[in-house]
Amino acid sequence: MPVSTQLEAACATANVAGGVAITGDSAGVRMTYAFGQRDAATGDAMTEDSLFQIASMTKAIVSVAALQLVERGKLNLSADLGALLPDLANPQVISGFADDGAVQLRPAKSAITLHHLLTHTAGFGYDFMSANQLRARGPSGPPVPGSKASLITPLLFDPGERWEYGVSTDWLGLAVEAASGQRLDAYLAENVTGPLGMGDTLFDPSAEQRMRAAALYSRTPDGLMPMPIEIGGGPEAEFLSGGGGLYSTAPDYMRFCRMILNDGTLDGIRIISSETMKLLKTNQVGDLRAGKMESVMPAFAPAFDSFPDMDTRWSLAFLINPERGPNGRAPGSLAWAGIANCYYWIDPASDVAGILMAQLLPFGDADILAAYAALERSVYGLD
Repeated sequence: MPVSTQLEAACATANVAGGVAITGDSAGVRMTYAFGQRDAATGDAMTEDSLFQIASMTKAIVSVAALQLVERGKLNLSADLGALLPDLANPQVISGFADDGAVQLRPAKSAITLHHLLTHTAGFGYDFMSANQLRARGPSGPPVPGSKASLITPLLFDPGERWEYGVSTDWLGLAVEAASGQRLDAYLAENVTGPLGMGDTLFDPSAEQRMRAAALYSRTPDGLMPMPIEIGGGPEAEFLSGGGGLYSTAPDYMRFCRMILNDGTLDGIRIISSETMKLLKTNQVGDLRAGKMESVMPAFAPAFDSFPDMDTRWSLAFLINPERGPNGRAPGSLAWAGIANCYYWIDPASDVAGILMAQLLPFGDADILAAYAALERSVYGLD
C-alpha cells in the first residue's frame, strides 16, 4: 500500500522531530512509513524499527496478560483483590478536605476487583489529571514517578461508580506478578510479547536497542526542547509500570494489533481465547461514559477527549466508539494512546489497524493528531 499524499504532507508539516506510521490487517502489514529524524541533535534519520516509549499503549498488553491468568484460574474478575494485593484492602475514598487542607476519607462502599482495574472504574486517578488526587497528596506534592508511593492514594469515588483514567493498570501489573509468581517483564516475555514475536517490546531495552530509541521532546514557545525522561520511571523504578513502562516499535505493536484482529491468535499461536476476546471488543462499563480526561498539568497532558460528540465506552482494554469515526473507522472500533503522542486504532469490522508513533509532549499535539487523522483517512480511502 503506497503512502498517501495527504499523510506525507501532514507528516512534513507536523513540526516534530519524526515518527513512524504503520497500517495492517489480519493477514499482514499493509504500509510502513518513517519520517523525519530519530534524534534532531545527531541528525539520525527515523527508521521503521525505531524504538518509542509507548507509555499507556502498555496498558492493553498488560490487560491481555491479566486476562490470560483469569483463563488459567489464577485471577478472578469479580473477587476482592485485597487478599492478593494488601495495599488494595479496605480502600478509602476522598470525602472532602478540611479547612487546613487535610484530606478527609471514608471507607469505600465496595472492594476493588480486577474488573474495576481493567475498566478504569476502581476510583484511581492520575496526579496530573485529577485536582482532588493531587490535593490529597498534601503539601509535599506527588511522589517520584516509578516509586511505589506514587500508586498509594485514596480513591476519588467508590469502585464501579464512574470511569476515571489513572493508575489502575499499574496495579493490574502488580496483580499479574502476584498471581503468576513472575516479574511482569518475565511474564510478558513468556506469555504475550515472546509468543507474538515482539522482541523490541520491553521495559528495559538493551544498549543496542537504545541506539534505535527516538529522542523525547517537549513543544515549548522556544521550539522543541529535549525531554530526557523515562515515562515508566526507568531501570531504577520500584515497580515495572504496567500502565506505561514499555518501549516498543511500530512493527512490534502492529503484531499485537493483528492478534486482536485475528480473534486472539497470530501465526497459529493463540494468545487469548475467543470467549475472552468478546470481552476485549465489547462494552464492559454499562452506561458509564469513558475516554474523557481532565488535566491539572497541561504542559504534560491537557484535557482531552477523542470523540467529544460520542457516548464512548470501554471494554477490558480499549476505548470503543459507538458511531463511525470522522476519519473512517467503523462503529465498535478499539483504540487508545500513549502520552508521548503515540496513537493506535483497531477496526475488527473493517479488518484494519493503524498506528502512529512520535515522541513529543504535551499529549494531544494538534499537528500529530492531524497526521494521525490523515493516516486513518488514507486507510478508508477518504484522502
